[in-house]
Amino acid sequence: MTGGIQPTDLAATFRRLIERHGPMPVSRYMGESNARYYTSRDPLGAQGDFTTAPEISQMFGEMVGLWLADLWSRSGRPDAAYVELGPGRGTLARDALRAMASTGLNPPVHLVEGSDALRGAQAAALGAPQFHDTIDTLPEDRPLYIVANEFLDALPIRQLVMTDKGWRERMVALDGDGFVFAAGPSPMDDAVPAQQRSQPVGTVIETCPGAAATVAGIAQRIDVQGGAALFIDYGYLEARTGETMQAIRRHEKVGLFDAPGDMDLTAHVDFATLAKVAAREGLAVATAAQGSWLTAMGIGLRAQSLSSKSPAHAKAISEAHDRLVAPAHMGDLFKVMALTPRNAPRGAGFG
Repeated sequence: MTGGIQPTDLAATFRRLIERHGPMPVSRYMGESNARYYTSRDPLGAQGDFTTAPEISQMFGEMVGLWLADLWSRSGRPDAAYVELGPGRGTLARDALRAMASTGLNPPVHLVEGSDALRGAQAAALGAPQFHDTIDTLPEDRPLYIVANEFLDALPIRQLVMTDKGWRERMVALDGDGFVFAAGPSPMDDAVPAQQRSQPVGTVIETCPGAAATVAGIAQRIDVQGGAALFIDYGYLEARTGETMQAIRRHEKVGLFDAPGDMDLTAHVDFATLAKVAAREGLAVATAAQGSWLTAMGIGLRAQSLSSKSPAHAKAISEAHDRLVAPAHMGDLFKVMALTPRNAPRGAGFG
């Protein structure tokens, strides 16, 4: 263990499992670690492990809300529901709903959230939202306006590694008492897209079956029911190789094996693949960098308006704006993907 972090009970559990049954896939290590992590705490803010865009400024949620309200208005103002996946403390929903209400949109709120701690914070922020464990129980009788900010990045990824014997699944094994990566025994060449199979030894490719299934399920709902979905996360728009999994604890990067269950494990979202998944379901797909999308949505004008109303906070507002849109901060690293029905109006801000 490194960085002065104490071993966790989950680490001991993993060690026993590996000793008895052999190395475990990276997907299981990440999935079980995050399941323990997210159900046991509120990870957000200064006292937590990381900060998300809605916590940086109200402007972020307001732009999301205005994007949804614009689509709703141009779609005939239907009786729709607001849905958020992994809604944190409810901050984004609160800000988005306020912006939507200014246009006459006051939808019922449905939250897909598995953490009791965060459900409490969301209820305090939003009143009486309806909670769901999965998207399967969302309403089926109306359009759904769905938002997922920093949700997909925490879903378990599968890693494949090129060895001198071909592609293998990447596993977590033991070296003494410490965890290490190892290649699995079974050939996995057929799981690698043909155009990516010829790679140097040591190359890692990541896939996220959970993200693909989530996007496909939501796309199917929207195709039948109408509405739209907006996914915002850090990731990439063009297919690539390389490992991106990282661990965050107390706002700092730590080792991937330092404290399973007591740190946030995430990976870059493969929007290139997810866009294809949604398109296969018949939806229109648009993607952009977060900074360009927020700018197109008018976040600069909103920052000026807030500053003029509260000059004492102008510097903080400007700094928050830059943090959200500047390429050196979140502007380029984070991407936005919009899904809309094939014959419906397209969402604003995508050029």
